[in-house]
Amino acid sequence: MLTGKKRDELVQRVCQAQMELYQNPALAEQYKETFVYYPEQWFSPYIDRRRENGWGLYGLLNIQKGEKEKMARQNLRNFELFDAPVGLFFTLHKDLGVGSKMDISMMIQNVMLAAKARGLDTCPQAAWNHFHSIVLDVLGAGEDEELVCGMSLGYADPDHIVNTFITPRVPVEEFAVFVDE
Repeated sequence: MLTGKKRDELVQRVCQAQMELYQNPALAEQYKETFVYYPEQWFSPYIDRRRENGWGLYGLLNIQKGEKEKMARQNLRNFELFDAPVGLFFTLHKDLGVGSKMDISMMIQNVMLAAKARGLDTCPQAAWNHFHSIVLDVLGAGEDEELVCGMSLGYADPDHIVNTFITPRVPVEEFAVFVDE
């Protein structure tokens, strides 16, 4: 958990790295994730849902297709922790397998539910994974650690337009099978 000066140091360092990466995409080689979070090639229906969510949010923010500067600025908000005062960063020993990532994912969900029960809001963020080397350095994590995700923790501004966006959801019948004999 990062707050105060350490939180601000991380935000400053990663925002600087992100801006340099935006200016020079060749730097992406030094900011590779340690594990594949998203598919290398998106396909339907997932790419369609991803686009629907992305353009829905950008529409609220008045960001049109091709407005790269506005998109880059919105992307930078991830690394500002959306102005939340607390950044949570979840790590695992890098030699652990997929099952451990599933386990920590369940624990992360419980953190989110516990925060909500206490009137706090969260935003899990895979975006931080590209900058794992900076995050782990600021955290003082060991070389055997791997960043799973970051999370903003604070109070959402109910008046900010971004917080009015409700992501579309498919009906449960589209992804679950109910068996009854």
